[in-house]
Amino acid sequence: MSKTHDATPVTVTVARSVAPGRETDFEDWATRLTTAAAHYPGFLGAGLLRPGRAGQDWHVVYRFDRADHLAAWEQSPTRNALLADAEQLMQTTGEHRVSGLETWFALPGRTAPAPPRWKMFVVSLASIFALQLLVNLLLGGITRSWPLAARLVLFVSIVTASMAHQPAVAHQPAQRPFDDPAVAAQSGG
Repeated sequence: MSKTHDATPVTVTVARSVAPGRETDFEDWATRLTTAAAHYPGFLGAGLLRPGRAGQDWHVVYRFDRADHLAAWEQSPTRNALLADAEQLMQTTGEHRVSGLETWFALPGRTAPAPPRWKMFVVSLASIFALQLLVNLLLGGITRSWPLAARLVLFVSIVTASMAHQPAVAHQPAQRPFDDPAVAAQSGG
C-alpha cells in the first residue's frame, strides 16, 4: 500500500508564536481553521493548546484518518487563504507529525522523551499475547476444523485490527466545544 493511501490516522501539532495582545484574534482564527478543516474528508478533530505562560507558543493539534486526506487539507486553497490571513497574527515555530504505534509512546506536546524501544517491544508483546490468547479462547473451538492457514488469517487479522485501532481509543481526548466546529460556529467563532 502506498504511503499516500496509508489508512493510519495522522496527528499534526503545529507550534505558533502569537503576536502580543492578539491572543483572542488567534483563537478566533484557529476556530475558523478548524471549522474549515472539518469540511474535508477524513477530518477526525482538532484542538488548541494554550501556553502555560504569556509569550510561550500556542499549539494547534489536528488529526486526519489518512495521510492523503491530510495532504488534501494541507494543500487546499482554503487552508492557504486562512494561513495568509494570519501572517500578521502569528508565526509558525515548529511542527510535529505522528501516526500509528508511535502515538502510543511519543504523543505531540509530550515533555518526557519516548520510552526506549525495548519497553515499546515489551508493551507490544504483552498486548499481542493477550489479544492472541483471547481470540484463541473465543474462536478456537469454532475454528478447530479449519485449515491452519485459514485460522491464522482470521486470528492475525483480528489481532492486527485490534492493535491498529487501540491508539485511537486509548488516546481519544475528551471533546471540548473547540473540537466541534458546529459548537464553535454557534459561539461566534
